[in-house]
Amino acid sequence: MPVNLKLQRMVDGALDALLPSHCLLCGARGQGALSLCAACEAEIPRNEVCCARCALPLASAAPLCGRCLKRAPPWDSAWVPFRYEWPLAPLESRFKFGGDLAAGRTLALLWNAVACPVELPAVIIPVPLHRSRLRRRGYNQVLELARTVANHRRVQLRDVLLRTRATDAQTELNAIRRRRNVRGAFRARFRGAVPEHVAVLDDVCTTGATLAECARALKRAGVKRVDAWALARAPARG
Repeated sequence: MPVNLKLQRMVDGALDALLPSHCLLCGARGQGALSLCAACEAEIPRNEVCCARCALPLASAAPLCGRCLKRAPPWDSAWVPFRYEWPLAPLESRFKFGGDLAAGRTLALLWNAVACPVELPAVIIPVPLHRSRLRRRGYNQVLELARTVANHRRVQLRDVLLRTRATDAQTELNAIRRRRNVRGAFRARFRGAVPEHVAVLDDVCTTGATLAECARALKRAGVKRVDAWALARAPARG
């Protein structure tokens, strides 16, 4: 665990003695700002056996998954530290759709406690919401995650991607329709020099369609290396 995470947990422990937190999953005593008990924290599914290129969870270790052997994604490397399964999935849903800021803070702390296995980019760029959905939801949960991750890694955050049209919710679509839904839906607008190495960040990667379109938009804008970062990766269906 990074030194500053250890310090954070010491501070949280002191505050927790005065104002105890509760586990968001089972209701037991939490661990300071990390609103999970130790038992539930241990159940968070790590994405440690996965494709090196797209971070798809695999049953056994392999350099690349079958999809990447057939057609590599447009990004250069991926980092997705968790699997989108219980008990992380309900926490993410509470943050994304329920406005549960405690769940968002807990997810960010979990991510920040994982050592980054790839070269850090110069800039982190969050996946944007369309302005109509942003008005309805009130905030972009990806931007909130990105702020915390960028601050912890000491990487610049730049919100330079624009979603040029409203798209259907990806959760309701299959893989083919997801690709069609977001095709050409993003544009990158840099003011000043274009960084050579960036990471585009999302909360959940299911098929990778959204991250792929963002990566293409960034490369069209002149970025040489684009990495795909997400909090959690959904296992392959079927």
